[in-house]
Amino acid sequence: MSMQPAVEAYTVQDYLQWEGDWELIHGQPVAMVPSPSFDHQQVSAAVFRQLDESLDDCPYCQAVFEIDVEFAQDTVVRPDVLVICYQPESERLTRAPDLIFEVISPKTTRRDEVVKFELYRTEGVPHYVLVYPEAKKAKVWRLVEGEYRKVGDFHDETHCFKLSKCAFDFDFSRLWKRKGGQP
Repeated sequence: MSMQPAVEAYTVQDYLQWEGDWELIHGQPVAMVPSPSFDHQQVSAAVFRQLDESLDDCPYCQAVFEIDVEFAQDTVVRPDVLVICYQPESERLTRAPDLIFEVISPKTTRRDEVVKFELYRTEGVPHYVLVYPEAKKAKVWRLVEGEYRKVGDFHDETHCFKLSKCAFDFDFSRLWKRKGGQP
């Protein structure tokens, strides 16, 4: 008789007890990559800064940097940057954001392009952006009738994000510019 190894499933309550940086996806623990690279942090900061500035005049929406999003009792993820258009009901976010940006690192590519892509789709995240710092490219996806449809690849273009309570232009060329004018 063949014995299948038991697969343990964890909950948010377990997750809250863990030390270190983790995500929990459908009951399975996923270790976060050690501290992101300089380029990853620089691009994440540029995304956040532009979103935060763009939402200055919107009384409903706000940009948030690396915060846990609890989608279910067995799923907690920490997107790089996101936008919510609601007031959180507790210290943790428990509703889908309107917009998520994930900055791709070599070790997180599959998780961001496949696992989180499907998770965000099923959880109803209206806009998902994958940012590739090395290629200086971003792929923008929009949820249409329960499926992500690719809006396009963006390098130096501007895209208008139409969220549930506001709209704003996002200039992707600003993500690749560095202080002092050095590309």
